[in-house]
Amino acid sequence: MASILRCRKLRYVEPVKCSTLGLESLETLKSSDKAEGGASAVVVNTINRSLPGKRRRRPTNDWRYIDWYCWMVGYLCTTWWLLLLLSHFLSGFQAPESPGSKLKREGLKALHPVVLVPGIVIGGLELWEGRPCADGLFRKRLWSSSFTENFRRPLCWLEHLSLDSVTGLDPPGIRVRPVTGLAAADYFAPGYFLWTTLIENLAKVGYEGKNLHMATYDWRLSFQNTEVRDQSLSRLKSKIELMFVINGYRKVVVVPHSMGSLYFLHFLKWVEAPAPMGGGGGPGWCAKHIKAIMNIGPLFLGVPKAVSNILSSEAKDIAFARTMAPVVLDSNFPGLQTLEHIMQVSRTWDSMMSLIPKGGETIWGDLDWSPEEEYNCDSEWKKNLKASSRDQSHKTNISDGQLGFRVKESVKFGRIISFGKMASKLPSSELRTFDFKDLSCGGASTKSNSSCGEVWTEYDELSRESIKEVAENKVYTATTILDLLYFVAPKMMRRANAHFSHGVAENLDDPKYSHYKYWSNPLETKLPDAPAMEIYCLYGVGIPTERSYVYKLLPSDQCRHIPFRIDSSTGGNNGRCLRSGIYFVDGDESVPVLSAGFMCAKGWQGRNRFNPFGISTYIREYRNKPPTILFEGRGLESSSHVDIMGNVALIEDIMRVAAGANGVELGGNRIFSDIIKMSERINLRL
Repeated sequence: MASILRCRKLRYVEPVKCSTLGLESLETLKSSDKAEGGASAVVVNTINRSLPGKRRRRPTNDWRYIDWYCWMVGYLCTTWWLLLLLSHFLSGFQAPESPGSKLKREGLKALHPVVLVPGIVIGGLELWEGRPCADGLFRKRLWSSSFTENFRRPLCWLEHLSLDSVTGLDPPGIRVRPVTGLAAADYFAPGYFLWTTLIENLAKVGYEGKNLHMATYDWRLSFQNTEVRDQSLSRLKSKIELMFVINGYRKVVVVPHSMGSLYFLHFLKWVEAPAPMGGGGGPGWCAKHIKAIMNIGPLFLGVPKAVSNILSSEAKDIAFARTMAPVVLDSNFPGLQTLEHIMQVSRTWDSMMSLIPKGGETIWGDLDWSPEEEYNCDSEWKKNLKASSRDQSHKTNISDGQLGFRVKESVKFGRIISFGKMASKLPSSELRTFDFKDLSCGGASTKSNSSCGEVWTEYDELSRESIKEVAENKVYTATTILDLLYFVAPKMMRRANAHFSHGVAENLDDPKYSHYKYWSNPLETKLPDAPAMEIYCLYGVGIPTERSYVYKLLPSDQCRHIPFRIDSSTGGNNGRCLRSGIYFVDGDESVPVLSAGFMCAKGWQGRNRFNPFGISTYIREYRNKPPTILFEGRGLESSSHVDIMGNVALIEDIMRVAAGANGVELGGNRIFSDIIKMSERINLRL
């Protein structure tokens, strides 16, 4: 690992040409040494020793930090793999019985066909056509693999992962396509499982290719563009219809993960809508073909971390990494502008806009209010929660979230972006607001050619005065954050505006909501006419999850292409709610409880304007439990956003529904968080 990172570092270092007297002759001697079998080596060494005052240059401090960081990562990875290898030879350790083996022993068998829908960055992508720099990579994975080849040519790799900044489709001369089959998303990298644990357990009770399918798609594209370019929605429709027929006309159980929940929500409207915009299946298609939709870690209402990713290519992990090893991410060396490269690529992915918080201030709160306003910031919360779990261990339908609401300080979570810690706490009457229309976008009108490199971002087209005005506005909510993003990323937002919407519908019978841009927003679309279908929200709780951010404006410096940064130096008095410039709430580490659970808890509960046919919805929460021993890997009871796919309780729930059980037989709702109270605080007309 260390050698790979060091190799990548050296790729960015350009050779230095010196004209000092005598050095050219040294280079000549060294070159001739190769041709003459090393005969001139003695001469070179003699000259080196005879040069007065010539000493070997000591590496700069910046490179020392990088060397230390690379070796540290290498040692940690090597140690981890050695420990895992050692675990296979330990005697006396027996893994617990898998859910598949347990349910097979109970007599459970495969019944309903199962379709898996991966989320963003989960599915593999492979190269079909590329630039000359990608020679030798035909049909090799550019995403979700060992990444060994990609580290050898990082800029070429990023170029091929980018989409056209105008069309949102393939750039000229490049074709990258999703990998197909179950292997497309079973592992992200060697040893890091995604869907493979669930697939393995389903196989134990009889699932195989004819009744188990991975619905892959290019997760970079807008949902409608996956149909325009690859006909992914049409192929998914045909696959479900085929599985329905060959499996004895049994309805399909669909299991989306993360952004896959939004993708399949879009599919529900597309499949019944008339052609050419839709799939032409008619209003009864979902009722005929789908038994249940079991959403894992759904982000129906978006995630605040999508805002920080678009604004500064940052989130919790980046903020922490910068605190620990600032040189790696903040280096001014040409070509080593890591975050700028990430921003340049990710802003071409229209799917990123599907993750922006939906519902505005109605859902996420305003300057003075938020649904999580009573969230407990006490560092002892986890201890109380664990104590409660022992008392409630025999109950199947409980809500002990009140333990998470013992207030010690009021946090204004509705302020998703605050410039400065004080701005995140000041009374709204003391905050300045302005209209973005009054700002001028004038500034650097062309691509930057500074000595810092040539990584273009849309910030290069903003004047420094406008950037200062953005920071002086101080605070942005889920409503005004859209204005901010339109200002700092206008090209991305104009493109994405044609494919996504983030509001709340006043009248769902308005003909405009028949357009596909509204289909992935549960607050602007109706569920299908399928009263026998069930919808599950399956997600983790008990892990601090990003909710809002404290930013700072960087000083004027031509070497910094991203003018904003999470202020990792800020923290709270108790160390829980505010840490390294980030306010945390309850969730699965990526998706707050509010986004994962609100629609099942209230938005779709019963017969209402979003659920006019009364589809039954269920919440199944999984409380996080870290591994008890090292050799348990990522944990059998983890509730984090990705690791939850190895959670034994979640796998068992999915398998029982696939075998014919319904929500009531599964035990109904299982709630540990305070999602019900949060939902009651939201004044949404149903």
